[in-house]
Amino acid sequence: MTDEPPRGSSRAARDAARTRRARALATGDDGTRRGAAAPPGRGRAEDRPPPPWAPVPLTELVALLALILFAGSFFVGGVRAPIMFIAAGVLGSLVGLELALREHLTGFRSHTTLLALGAGVVAMAGTAYGLRFASLAPLAVLALSLTAGAAAFTPCFVLLRRRFRRRSGGLSVRY
Repeated sequence: MTDEPPRGSSRAARDAARTRRARALATGDDGTRRGAAAPPGRGRAEDRPPPPWAPVPLTELVALLALILFAGSFFVGGVRAPIMFIAAGVLGSLVGLELALREHLTGFRSHTTLLALGAGVVAMAGTAYGLRFASLAPLAVLALSLTAGAAAFTPCFVLLRRRFRRRSGGLSVRY
């Protein structure tokens, strides 16, 4: 496209270019795109926000590493197999959370529940880890962990939803 801002441009320039593309698509005078337009409210795959490390496919490489570790965990014996399996899960989760956070913060798609749930899981894990040597019953540790998770989830959900509304132009959900 001719109205693409150069790499390393400001957020305002990228937002302006995105707005121009949307107007051109809505009026039908965009000669570079072919095929049907995306349904109203849906973003196109080309409009996804680029990562800060844009020319390097870091997200894809980490996802590939997670897949290799996952597959390798079935062929390696001993204590390495569960470590590889857990590492694959952690790396895959980080890739998904990074993509969800990037899309959410730019107003491309709402991932409010996923991101708030991620904060809740971190709070639960931290609470359980912090109470590992406390002389509490396992059920009490579980109850405290769930309480900490809910206490982290609720404000994160509200704040993330508010942030998405601001960035998306008033929409609270965009699929």
